[in-house]
Amino acid sequence: QPKRKAAFGSVGRRIPYRILHVINQDGESLGNMHRAEALRLMDQHDLKLVLLRENVEPPVYRLMTGQQIHEEQLKRAEKKKASPKPGVVQKELSFSSAIAKNDLETKTKQIAQWIEKKHHVKVTVRQAK
Repeated sequence: QPKRKAAFGSVGRRIPYRILHVINQDGESLGNMHRAEALRLMDQHDLKLVLLRENVEPPVYRLMTGQQIHEEQLKRAEKKKASPKPGVVQKELSFSSAIAKNDLETKTKQIAQWIEKKHHVKVTVRQAK
């Protein structure tokens, strides 16, 4: 049983599998091939082999340039940052109807920041006496 790899960490020559399913840098399938043939192809085209899916038989690898690897890592980081955290955060804010204009503007900015962070916001306005 080969060791588990990080989500996008297995790049390069150390491949624990004998038979691989290889996809070229344009996304076209090159089919199943032996590890040695995949490494030869990688050297010929000056590319890197990147593990995409290892839970399938045979595991799927893709030939990528360094630039493509970098862009893919940035996309994954952005997606992870954008995805909401488990457990929704709810923010609550209450103020009087007699609130001063500057205080209202400050609280409005705070609410906008919370909404930008994808928090649920509950606003309560109390009637002034």
